[in-house]
Amino acid sequence: MENIALLAKWLQDSQSTVVFTGAGMSTEAGLPDFRSKDGLWKKKDPRQLASIDAMKRNPEEFYDFYRMRLHNLGLADPHKGHKILAQWEQRGLIKGIITQNVDGLHHRAGSNNVVELHGTLREAVCIKCQKVYPSDKLLEEKIPQCDCQGKIKPGVILFGERLPVDALEKADTLSRESKLFIVIGSSLEVSPANYFPSLARQMGAKLVIINLEPTMLDYEADLLIKGKAGEVLEQVEKLVK
Repeated sequence: MENIALLAKWLQDSQSTVVFTGAGMSTEAGLPDFRSKDGLWKKKDPRQLASIDAMKRNPEEFYDFYRMRLHNLGLADPHKGHKILAQWEQRGLIKGIITQNVDGLHHRAGSNNVVELHGTLREAVCIKCQKVYPSDKLLEEKIPQCDCQGKIKPGVILFGERLPVDALEKADTLSRESKLFIVIGSSLEVSPANYFPSLARQMGAKLVIINLEPTMLDYEADLLIKGKAGEVLEQVEKLVK
């Protein structure tokens, strides 16, 4: 509880707190992660399934995979941790969220300033004309097409695609301006997303990592808390005035 109390104090004292979330934030909502023994990549090579090349070369398997993900997402709801972060934003305790997740659960919980580094499953987009559709468009046809006859892809960043420049710029600004940077539920193995916690630390922010397993940046952290996202955030919330 000592670390929980310290985080609560830092949160109340900080003038600019940024939260960075990974797959561990979403597993408590019932969504699988990618790299664990039961993760999405357990039996599949992601580059053979979640890439632009896969969409063109093997579209039926590609769209079946994303329809499965949309089905799972339809069964999931934001958990208490998502809702606490949304409340903290409304109360001015956190400035924004940078997330590796594409499930949109932060938005559904009520958070507004969310930077989605890897895109979102809330939308779909035509790869030819860039027209944006609701993600339900992916469920309407076996191989969904736009009015311009271009294929429609999920609004996520696929292997072989660059991360969106605007999201990277927003994440960079939030990280540089942060005084407290809280990582929740990320192994911090994926680049360039794992650059932002290090950047915040280099710019003088306190770095807190909340995760069940050790991460690549534990050695840089000012505070390590082992635990599930929702449970830890609930404990912190009880101490925040």
